[in-house]
Amino acid sequence: MGEPAFLPRPDARVTPPPVTAALLRLVTEVQRAAWPLWLEPAARARREVAELCRLQTARGLTVLSWLALGAQDGGGGADAGPPDDLAWLLATGRLTGARQERMYAAAALLPAPVRELVVANWTWALGSPHGGPATAAFLAGVAYPEDGYSAAHATMALLRLWERRPETRPPLAAAWAATRTASDWCKAAELRSAYGAPVPIFTYPRAALPSGTAIRPWIARLLGLPDHRGGE
Repeated sequence: MGEPAFLPRPDARVTPPPVTAALLRLVTEVQRAAWPLWLEPAARARREVAELCRLQTARGLTVLSWLALGAQDGGGGADAGPPDDLAWLLATGRLTGARQERMYAAAALLPAPVRELVVANWTWALGSPHGGPATAAFLAGVAYPEDGYSAAHATMALLRLWERRPETRPPLAAAWAATRTASDWCKAAELRSAYGAPVPIFTYPRAALPSGTAIRPWIARLLGLPDHRGGE
């Protein structure tokens, strides 16, 4: 039996084992999202972006939870991987009801060291002057991988939102951190397969949040932040 994927402490380096082809595909599929392609989204469109951020954060953490629990279980746990029916996960409609609770429950199962990676990436994006460009480029690129035109326009639209609407930054950073960490898990697993040695998952350094950062209840709940007071 190989070494564990991670140790039970928040500062442990996470070194994932190889990932199944099904989970690799799923990580890619949940990153596809209809980010805006126009530069000045109206108020209604901004609300839709905020809701899309919540969906992408929940979907990313759900898949990351399956990756982490499968690694913790040795990769073969019956309850660790995705279920056969994934329509509830891949649907792009508004996140509500039983579907929402199912994703929130999966996110709650994230082991502490893995959750720390997500939170570190989230805080870095909010505290770094490079957070906006990094977040916009990644979210747009993985959403439109075969369409460079749409990816470029979405990058500019998200970057404009980040720069001009500070309230959009925590949700965008949460969507980026959740989906980016799942991607980095797969990259580390691929390198382990190629080189035959454990490779830690890359993470940005944790940073202090900018003064006055407004954390929505759903972000606190999904990321397991200590100031969570309930709600979506």
